[in-house]
Amino acid sequence: MTAATGPLLLGVRHHGPGSARAVRAALDAAKPPAVLIEGPPEGDALLPLAADERMSPPVALLAHAVDDPGRASFWPMAEFSPEWVAIRWALDHGAAVHFIDLPATHTLAMAKDPTWTDGEGEEADGGGGDEQGYGLRIDPIAVLAETAGYDDPERWWEDVIEHRGTGAAPNGPPGTGDHDPIAVFTGLADAMAALRETYGHGGHDRDLIREAYMRLQLRAARKTHGDGVAVVCGAWHVPALAAKTTVTADRALLKGLPKVKTGITWVPWTHRRLARHSGYGAGIDSPGWYGHLFGAPDRPVERWMTKVAGLLRAEDRIVSSAHVIEAVRLAGTLAAMRGRPLAGLTETIDAVRAVMCDGSDVPLGLIKDRLVIGDALGEVPESAPAVPLQRDLTRLQRALRLKPEALERELDLDLRKETDAARSRLLHRLRLLGVGWGEPAAGRGSTGTFRETWRLRWEPELHVRVAEAGMWGTTVLAAATARAESEATSAATLADVTALAERCLLAGLSDALPVVMKALADRAALDADVGHLAQALPALARSLRYGDVRATDTAALGEVATGLAQRVCVGLPPACTGLDADGAAEMRAHLDAVHTAIRLLPGTEDDTERGTEDGTKDDTGEGAEEGTEEGTEDLTGRWAGVLVTLADRDSVPGVIRGRAARLLLDDGRLAEDEAARLMGLALSPGTPPAEAAAWIEGFVGGGAANPGGGMLLVHDERLLGLVDAWLTGVPAEAFTDVLPLLRRTFSAYEPGVRRTLGELVRRGPESGGPARAEAGVPGFAAELDRTRADAVLPLLRLLLGTAGTDDNDLLGVEQ
Repeated sequence: MTAATGPLLLGVRHHGPGSARAVRAALDAAKPPAVLIEGPPEGDALLPLAADERMSPPVALLAHAVDDPGRASFWPMAEFSPEWVAIRWALDHGAAVHFIDLPATHTLAMAKDPTWTDGEGEEADGGGGDEQGYGLRIDPIAVLAETAGYDDPERWWEDVIEHRGTGAAPNGPPGTGDHDPIAVFTGLADAMAALRETYGHGGHDRDLIREAYMRLQLRAARKTHGDGVAVVCGAWHVPALAAKTTVTADRALLKGLPKVKTGITWVPWTHRRLARHSGYGAGIDSPGWYGHLFGAPDRPVERWMTKVAGLLRAEDRIVSSAHVIEAVRLAGTLAAMRGRPLAGLTETIDAVRAVMCDGSDVPLGLIKDRLVIGDALGEVPESAPAVPLQRDLTRLQRALRLKPEALERELDLDLRKETDAARSRLLHRLRLLGVGWGEPAAGRGSTGTFRETWRLRWEPELHVRVAEAGMWGTTVLAAATARAESEATSAATLADVTALAERCLLAGLSDALPVVMKALADRAALDADVGHLAQALPALARSLRYGDVRATDTAALGEVATGLAQRVCVGLPPACTGLDADGAAEMRAHLDAVHTAIRLLPGTEDDTERGTEDGTKDDTGEGAEEGTEEGTEDLTGRWAGVLVTLADRDSVPGVIRGRAARLLLDDGRLAEDEAARLMGLALSPGTPPAEAAAWIEGFVGGGAANPGGGMLLVHDERLLGLVDAWLTGVPAEAFTDVLPLLRRTFSAYEPGVRRTLGELVRRGPESGGPARAEAGVPGFAAELDRTRADAVLPLLRLLLGTAGTDDNDLLGVEQ
């Protein structure tokens, strides 16, 4: 909108490529001496950075309260945002450029102060809506679309602005014709004026304050630069900026606004974040599509279909040039049938689904994720203001070659390598600081302690998390150390302290360990709850393993872990009596965790074997190893005695007795005949069916210590026969009570295990002789079946390339 003696008011829709092109055309035509943009005035000092060649949108202005960095706001801008186009135009043409919205010092304070509206609801005094009685927030685009007969506001905006704009040149993108570049803004301003007359502020309570401030800034700019200044703002605000008000009235609206000290900077943004409707997202559904429309020099639909074809070909799908041609034709036909001036995103998606995806939505999901939304991540120059912690993080990212990326990716680390170990420490330190750049993931290769797998994705909000963490220190190491020491003194439970100790070892925070260890020793001495001790022990046992590959001294941890384990051995049997079903299930989980933890303690047989498999060696010192070996061997025997006690004690719930028997059997401390005897007693007719089913669940069910319990029944038909005989003898009235327990137990098995068990039960015990041959290893015959063994020899010759070699020579066997 323009007037003979007034400013040029360019009402836009944020992040609209059609609006961006129209703004550029209007500025080229009017050549204003100054451009005023909706945004926080504190950002004026950062505007010259937009001309830096290292600045690449999407980016955002980040304003945060200095004393409370978590209180922050973003102003995102993409390449196709009208505000970004106006900034670049002003910088390129030597025009003055300023932000004129309400300062962030007020908006952040108002968001915290309950006496002010937060911009999303009603005022605290209950006033709520405006004087016309409209208390709900309205969407002006939706109202205009409904008035025009559209049921989709996005489609109406595309048809009126994005696809027409100021006219379309032949074969060019929308908005490139020779029409009046100001006309579209004049029409939009008239439409918004009509809406404001009807709805007032439309439920946007804070807009009255913002618009008062913008009018004051506009008056000041007109005094400095004359009436030819241009204003780029949301179309909803244009009628308010054009309204005749007094300076006194506007200042009265701004009187008494709360303030807070703020900091502001540029931060990278992502297309994926622009697509989110909540939090800091801008709420546009298709930023990748909008970026394409803005950047395509001509034939936007043809170019888009070419991009889609390239993506599908990269995913090994057969897409030819004929597919592209046909998809373009179909999109144009659909647009004509629907009365649209140009094929939009809806038409292109329908055409791609029909022509390139064979009607399937599976590849279409990839297209929407990679192209319609996109994974673009902006960049800002190093000269942009940043908190010291952010600068240190940026330095570490560059030194370790860990580039932040918007696309999620997996990172495999070998902790024996110095660079990978440093990367691991950085990611663990950031997690401790609440900066969730990476999350640990299950690795596909080795499970040794020298391997780590991380899943990385950089989100723009992490800049806020870094600013928040800046209160702990100016470097990542110092901040993580201070945060760990603070958490150690304020931890609520013993398990929290042991988990913190583990995280400190992973993060290499040696300076924080003394404080954490003191808190751990103090809490361990005072906590007598066996459940708490059992929860705390696994984290300590895992921590003791890190001395091997991370060269960390864990002697103090070893003493605490041994003490905790001994106290668990003393207190566990009494704690397992008189438990209900839920308590028994919880205690069974503790039993598994403690069993695994004790096997991890240094000096045990399992620990020695594990180190050999991992290819690591113990660097904690010979003296420490010798000092712990005797203690851990004694502890292992003591723990086995606890399991024997639990397995034999009738007052212990069946699920715990069954689990204790299974753990003893797997460790070779319980003979198979004795295991069969215990199962026979547990499944005897005098045992209540529910208790017997619980024993089965504990014995053959999976668990943290021994998953895959079904294989025991597959290889020991004697135990399977006991279970089968008991199950067939359960009375009908009790069967429905034990069925949930049995279903939970057997449903956890792999499909192949369940199928094998079914076949064994259907076949029944083998005729003649015992159900299971006496053998040294469960599941194997006493003698070698040479016929079956010889069947592998042809394949072995092929693999070794030794055709014609004698079988005995091949196997290295003497005659």
